[in-house]
Amino acid sequence: MRASNHLIGLLNFLTFLLSIVILGGGIWLSSRANNTDCLKFLQWPLIVIGASIMVVSLAGFAGACYRNTFLMWLYLFVMFFIIGALIGFIIFAYAVTDKGSGRLVSNKGYLEYYLQDYSGWLKDRVVDEKYWAKISSCIRDSKVCSKMGSNFNGVPETYDMFSMRKLSPIESGCCKPPADCGFVYVNETLWNPGGGLIATDLDCSKWSNDQQLLCYQCDSCKAGVLGSLKKSWRKVSIINIVVLILLLIFYVIGYAAFRNNKRIDNNEPYGEARMTKAQPSRIQL
Repeated sequence: MRASNHLIGLLNFLTFLLSIVILGGGIWLSSRANNTDCLKFLQWPLIVIGASIMVVSLAGFAGACYRNTFLMWLYLFVMFFIIGALIGFIIFAYAVTDKGSGRLVSNKGYLEYYLQDYSGWLKDRVVDEKYWAKISSCIRDSKVCSKMGSNFNGVPETYDMFSMRKLSPIESGCCKPPADCGFVYVNETLWNPGGGLIATDLDCSKWSNDQQLLCYQCDSCKAGVLGSLKKSWRKVSIINIVVLILLLIFYVIGYAAFRNNKRIDNNEPYGEARMTKAQPSRIQL
């Protein structure tokens, strides 16, 4: 009936709006890749999936509204693979960000990040020297550390105030030395050697007060990037799961509309089978 075609037309319009949400998530990841996370290839699958859903939803909308069987068949065929790709993307995102998180530090508001807490493909990608050179350069150019400076009524932030701050993973891992080093606080990105056990953490020897170096070569910085990626990707994955559920519902309704179009094309009365059972003839005596 026409009602099902009108319904699938409306649902495909809503799918078109959902594709904007997915594209928005990809663009958000892209902006973080350029300014914060600095890993610039992970957002592209999401952008491609979002753009594909946008195009296919328009085809499904046209097919439902104009009862174009070919467009509806194309919509169902392509959407099947898009849904499969989205499922694979969600599984991949959770798999590569499954392990690792920040550790609580006594009397600190921020978390500390350790590279040994992470493992898998994403870690191998980040620690690769070729990729890390680009990532560390991106973090430096984003000036995320220089933006950490804070004061209250013109008074510079004290160590106690700094210790209670909620630092991002990159701020914690890249812009200050690890807490285990026992360095003496001067300001947010200036720390002098103190009485800590420096030898216990190789990152302590990598720290530099040079604002172009800081802890950009530290393992804690690499762990901070992984921690930041995990937070970003988990946020996007939650949206993707909701979109996936809606797409599956729309796909089922789209299939019903496709069957309805075929029934109309075949001139089948609604609610009746194409063949009817023959009734036995009465015998006249």
